[in-house]
Amino acid sequence: MRRAAKFIILLGVVSLFADMTYEGARGITGPFLFMLGASATMVGFASGLGELSGYIIRLFSGYIADRTRRYWFMTFTGYIINLVAVPLLALAFNWQVAILLIILERIGKGFRTPARDVMLSHATSQVGHGWGFGIHEALDQVGAILGPLMVFLVLYLRGGYRTGFLFLGLPAIFAILTLTVAYFLFPHPQRLEIETHRLVESPGLVFWLYIGVACLIGAGYADFPLIGYHFKNVTLFGDSLIPVFYALAMLVDALSALLFGRFFDHYGFRVMMVSVILSSLFAPLVFLGGVLAAVFGVVLWGVGMGAQESIMRAAIARIIPSDRRGSAYGIFNMFFGFSWFIGSLLMGMLYEVSLAALVMFSVIMQLLAIPLLVKVEKSV
Repeated sequence: MRRAAKFIILLGVVSLFADMTYEGARGITGPFLFMLGASATMVGFASGLGELSGYIIRLFSGYIADRTRRYWFMTFTGYIINLVAVPLLALAFNWQVAILLIILERIGKGFRTPARDVMLSHATSQVGHGWGFGIHEALDQVGAILGPLMVFLVLYLRGGYRTGFLFLGLPAIFAILTLTVAYFLFPHPQRLEIETHRLVESPGLVFWLYIGVACLIGAGYADFPLIGYHFKNVTLFGDSLIPVFYALAMLVDALSALLFGRFFDHYGFRVMMVSVILSSLFAPLVFLGGVLAAVFGVVLWGVGMGAQESIMRAAIARIIPSDRRGSAYGIFNMFFGFSWFIGSLLMGMLYEVSLAALVMFSVIMQLLAIPLLVKVEKSV
């Protein structure tokens, strides 16, 4: 168990540095695109298409990972693409080039995620899938806190968005170095897998029900660039404070990932139902409320992200045998990403028509996942 925990923590540190890089950038891409002249619809399109591209590539990379078992090669390749794109944003002088780099960054992340998650699932079988993925997500989100704070410091010192993107290249280097250490210490992570009693008698049926849950949640979840765009558009907060609120969301993400991960190992999908109900409240608070309501909305947005990045991944490891998890993660993420893309595009369009309609769409789509989660809970 100690070696498994060491491997989880090492990959968590990799994610910490990686998240400093791309989450630091993500906190300011909305205002940056605004500065370059992009519309709200284009911001929603860029965010959604970036996620869609990253999630579609996971379908193929997950399948390839299962067939080739070259998990480390795919993980390294994806991280390099993912991390190099961020400092290159400093050289983007129109919104079209910026959007291409945003999409490239998401493609890199998508390429390496199934292979990395399969390796993680081997180790989490020893400590509990919910807890193991929760630990990884918590470390991941420490980076997501530090990255936006680094950008805040740059902006506070009047360095500008481009200087911020350049500084985010530093943690990218540390991420690759730590990943290299993990490879040399654990060249065969599949040996960490232990056999566990599988409670799911019909994993195919449960898996596709679960896909439906992911689609509904993804469609109703506004990406932070649109939230940041809104804050700037209505001058609710100054430019330098927007990445701080993103850091706050990431802090909540980290804490809720640990909490929900631990509870998931004991109470199963009922924990996910609670997280969906809580996160469904973020949209009215963020888009219709004042300063205090927006702060609470960002907190609830972070709660939802913590659940998505920990127990939603842990559930796949619980349902699907280890030799098919790469493909399962790829399929799951493709459907989730496609739904996120459609939802982001629609919410970007609704933003320019009616904030109330945007909020209704977000809340209803997320709450529709509850009946499906009840069916999943009864099937395991």
